[in-house]
Amino acid sequence: MTPSRILIVLTSHDQLGNTGEKTGFWLEEFAAPYYEFRDAGADVTLASIAGGQPPIDPKSALAEWQTDDTRRFDKDTLAKDALANTTPIADLDAGSFDAIFFPGGHGPMWDFPGNNTLAHLIEAFDEEGKPVGAVCHGPVALMAVRKADGTPLVAGKRVTAFTNGEEDAVGLSDVVPFLLEDRLRSLGAIISNDTDFTVNVVTDGNLVTGQNPKSSAEGARAILALLNAE
Repeated sequence: MTPSRILIVLTSHDQLGNTGEKTGFWLEEFAAPYYEFRDAGADVTLASIAGGQPPIDPKSALAEWQTDDTRRFDKDTLAKDALANTTPIADLDAGSFDAIFFPGGHGPMWDFPGNNTLAHLIEAFDEEGKPVGAVCHGPVALMAVRKADGTPLVAGKRVTAFTNGEEDAVGLSDVVPFLLEDRLRSLGAIISNDTDFTVNVVTDGNLVTGQNPKSSAEGARAILALLNAE
């Protein structure tokens, strides 16, 4: 059987608002899905908004946030090389892949919204009924995505993402350009959050969303389940 071809798209933004601190993608949210997909035999392609090395949120590389997957990545020279040479989204064709997945971190809050190239890429996946997955702040990629009739992709869909309470808990509610939970709700999404910082993954049709970093691996498994059901 031909391996599934899964595209992982990462942020290229590294500035945490006006704080002077760095941000990027959250390492666990990349590493856990990456190895779930790879260990399932999938062919994984890494991409980012601008291409090249996407920024890793420095906090996510601290010892307190390491997991078996991040430690595995730290020793994986091939994975590191792939991450250092991501493909720009402008060079991608949805027809070359079976599913798309967006890790979070705070970086996406700045360079995912309003990116027409990204929105059109996701629309192409959705129009073909291919799985679209995102975790934590990754669902911000869905904001500008529209259905064929012009309505928001998330309208009427059960969706989860980093909650207002979780944003408050990490002290960044006044730093991010908007609260993701509120913005998704304003687009007509049916917010299906669980207790803050617990595993929560929601599948609605071909759309898979995870609430927080702890939901990363399960979110990837939900994507694989959709692919295996085809």
